[in-house]
Amino acid sequence: MERVLTVGLDGSPESLAAAHWAADEAQRRKLTLRLLHAWPLLAPEPTNIPSEIDQNYWAKKLVHNAQTELQAHHPGLTVVGNLVADDAQDALIRAAAESEMLVLGSRGLSPVESYFLGDISMSVVASAERPVVLVRADQGAERPSAPASGAAGGVVVALKLHGPCDDLLEFAFTTAAARGEPLRAVHGRGIPIHAYAPWGVDHTVTREIVQDAQKHLSQALRPWREKFPGVAVTDVIRLESPARVVMEAAERAELLIVGRRTHHAPAPHLGPVCQAAVHHARCPVAVIPHD
Repeated sequence: MERVLTVGLDGSPESLAAAHWAADEAQRRKLTLRLLHAWPLLAPEPTNIPSEIDQNYWAKKLVHNAQTELQAHHPGLTVVGNLVADDAQDALIRAAAESEMLVLGSRGLSPVESYFLGDISMSVVASAERPVVLVRADQGAERPSAPASGAAGGVVVALKLHGPCDDLLEFAFTTAAARGEPLRAVHGRGIPIHAYAPWGVDHTVTREIVQDAQKHLSQALRPWREKFPGVAVTDVIRLESPARVVMEAAERAELLIVGRRTHHAPAPHLGPVCQAAVHHARCPVAVIPHD
């Protein structure tokens, strides 16, 4: 079966930025790029019909124009168009299951607006069986590397360390290796109540917590370091709000990778770190479903 990377197209600036990001990633990973446009009112494909009465004309034009533009920038990349007569959310969730990765455009939202977020991208992220990457309109092109005086760039992966994280680490190491970029593994953990004393924080307790986190993080990273010896890896452990730690670490990143647990949930949902990332991260965000 052909390995594909699928991007959802709707003609918005965000979806076109996502298509450019997806083309870069498909070329790195040697995948076929599929441009998917879904619309319930698409008609059965007629033959030999003039464009002025073709109900699908604008949908075809949207995909054709994107395909032409992407192939001009990536002449060696295989790009295929796919028109689907279905609800966009359902079509994208199915496409994700058939793809190595699904890439979607995402709006940049202020904190107030994010409470009312209800677009298709979020529903797909919460339900897809495969990784979904969200790209904003200003993120489609390759960004310059972070200046030496700023925070490190590269790929950032957020880890909870409360269970298996191999799915996230496989995606993170594979992505960093394909890009030739460093990888930062980030873990944030709030200070527990028992670490507080009348005079403030008991640093003996917090030191033990950090040492325990470092031990588990090192164990999680060890087999992947061995499998990907060419990837430069650093780790960040801070006793602070996990969402804040991750967002600060990703400030100048090229890609932020977060997880979404798929089991023991009555309905698809995103955890607080994932919510913060998809709403407010300045870089593209990859959401990886895992047990």
